[in-house]
Amino acid sequence: MNIDFDLVYAAVLAGALMHAVWNALVKGSADTWLSAINITVWSGILAAGLLPWLPQPEAASWPFILVSLVLQVSYMRLVARVYKVTDMSVGYPIMRGTAPLLVAMVSVLILREDLGVWALGGILAICAGILCIGLPARRRTQQAAGTGGLRLALLTAAVIAAYTLVDGTGVRLSQAPAAYTLWIFLTQGLVMLALGLSARGPGLLRELSGRWGPGLLGGAGSLISYGTALWAMTLAPIPVVAALRETSILFGMLISGLVLHERLTRQRLLGAGILVLGAALLRLG
Repeated sequence: MNIDFDLVYAAVLAGALMHAVWNALVKGSADTWLSAINITVWSGILAAGLLPWLPQPEAASWPFILVSLVLQVSYMRLVARVYKVTDMSVGYPIMRGTAPLLVAMVSVLILREDLGVWALGGILAICAGILCIGLPARRRTQQAAGTGGLRLALLTAAVIAAYTLVDGTGVRLSQAPAAYTLWIFLTQGLVMLALGLSARGPGLLRELSGRWGPGLLGGAGSLISYGTALWAMTLAPIPVVAALRETSILFGMLISGLVLHERLTRQRLLGAGILVLGAALLRLG
């Protein structure tokens, strides 16, 4: 495959950092659902401002945008629920570590994505490292998350895998990766705002107006992070990009320890080392 993998590699890693930042903004908020709405509304505002200046997606990609909208809204609702019941350092790795395994399995077995030995090894190592970070000793995991939290995190992982596969296919059909991404965020922002107004009434707008700073930061980070990943999927295999994007857990782990003051154990540090090894294997591939 004739691609500039150095560019893809660097861009996806930068997007991974932005992804960890907006997740930390949700987790660090006293009201995770409000924070999730705030971020999606602002990403929608940014998308609305950019869309008129870009070529629009091909007609064949619109069904994928609509399916992605349902999955993305479900994802944001689940993320807010997960962070209500578990630490970011537990929930985030489980959500993000399981998803690339599911993406790789479907891509290879059903979509017939062609992956080499190095790529497969890198994907497996990244997933193993992430799960090592997020699955500490059983007692600590149960104390931090509980059975309900773990189930929610695993359900979220399935939704992540689903929208990754849908968007990885849709963005290739669109012939316009930037506009495809922006339409997802615009529609998602509108739906999330409607859900928030339905649940909390007009007072929601006052609450959001007082939180525009974190919302703008998180919205921009979310949009750029996912847009970078979708662009990369037009150049490289979907499972490779999906796995490499999950190196965001390295940044998430640092944020959870240094900013959110969650515990970083030796097992999580070992997992980080395995994850870095996986990223190196992907680079060799």
